[in-house]
Amino acid sequence: MTRWLYSIFMWLVQPFVRRKLARRGLYETGYLQAVQERFGYYTVAPLTAQDNTIWVHAVSLGETRAAGVLLTLLRERLPGMRVLLTHGTATGRAEGASLLQEGDIQTWQPWDTSGAVRRFLTHFKPRLGILMETEIWPNLVAACAKMQVPLVLANARLSEKSLRQARRLAWLSRPAYGDLRAIWAQTGADAQRLQQLGAKVQGVFGNLKFDATPNPDQLAIGRAWRRSFGHPVVMFASSRAGEEESLVQILALHRSTVTVRNASVGAHAGASGIQWLIVPRHPQRFDEVATLIAQHGFAVRRRTDWGEAPPVGQDLDQDAIWLGDSLGEMALYFGLADVALLGGSFEPLGGQNLIEAAACACPLVMGPHTFNFADAAELAEVAGAALRVSSLQQAFDVAQRLATDPIQRAAMSGAAAKFSIAHRGAVEKTVAAVVALLGQQGVDAL
Repeated sequence: MTRWLYSIFMWLVQPFVRRKLARRGLYETGYLQAVQERFGYYTVAPLTAQDNTIWVHAVSLGETRAAGVLLTLLRERLPGMRVLLTHGTATGRAEGASLLQEGDIQTWQPWDTSGAVRRFLTHFKPRLGILMETEIWPNLVAACAKMQVPLVLANARLSEKSLRQARRLAWLSRPAYGDLRAIWAQTGADAQRLQQLGAKVQGVFGNLKFDATPNPDQLAIGRAWRRSFGHPVVMFASSRAGEEESLVQILALHRSTVTVRNASVGAHAGASGIQWLIVPRHPQRFDEVATLIAQHGFAVRRRTDWGEAPPVGQDLDQDAIWLGDSLGEMALYFGLADVALLGGSFEPLGGQNLIEAAACACPLVMGPHTFNFADAAELAEVAGAALRVSSLQQAFDVAQRLATDPIQRAAMSGAAAKFSIAHRGAVEKTVAAVVALLGQQGVDAL
């Protein structure tokens, strides 16, 4: 079986892609922006090879943040370069806009048809393409090889689950991985899995996200809020569909149990003294999660209604759950939280990245499903920065206990900070490899 069959399929499904974008645009308007760019049609003027364009593709929010770390140092080492930044999601594009400088261009990743990728490469003429983490598209890789555009995969990762999927489509995945000019993996385990698909792994550099620095202003504000509140705050960080439902059910049952118990002894129902904060991973689900919270009898205190501070300076409202419904404020939330649960790890979703929590020195409780970031999760657990549990109910129990144990919290917080610092350095290695590769192409300096 050859790539032409895949190419025909990708061409045929274009009307369905447009329909999907239109549906998503109803609740995330970013998907309605410049739709024609996804199919290789642009309003910006074409570039030339003399524009010295370095193309970086960061599909979503996490990859874009990693790209930001990379771009900062690349601009220092290659002061004459022009950046072309592409994305696949609205959250990635919104985050990427803050990384642009004068002369840079931002556009959507082209849909993987032969025509769209050819128009993309002809229009922008990049000197080099850098794909972040996992984004491999067969026609895009093949077109770069044909048009002699060196294409690399930086901060590369590949889970066991993704490896199994790629093996089932080996006729498509092996040529795609094999045509990449270089791959720089996050871990040795990632490198081994990538090599099984024929990838040219030329280095194991670590994870670029360790080199990212949390917003210091946000972190300071969050910590100040935490001190002024006077009650422990436990956050469900980057929660996913199904997880919020389970947590709110646990909280409702706990509230009922505490109310009955305390009524028999005349105690206050809020005796547990902990404030819960849920920060969903996907912004289009903010309203859905707010409705879910209300349906279980809790009041919803949304971040977008807080103003300059959360509802502090008053007694704990046991019937209220805080909802983090803002973008770009994770450092603030981690600063506010005494303990965080790792979203995506309590359903078989692979877990979200825990590196930002560690950088903010926030103790973490994670579930059984962390295959997307298996190495980082294991290292964090060994370092004492995170605790592993088998279920969300157990996570609730552990978080409740940890939130009221300042000695263990302080120990985990210190371990998280040390863990974060110890794993920095990937950005220096990656930028050195990019500069060396450009030198091999006869480009000594841009």
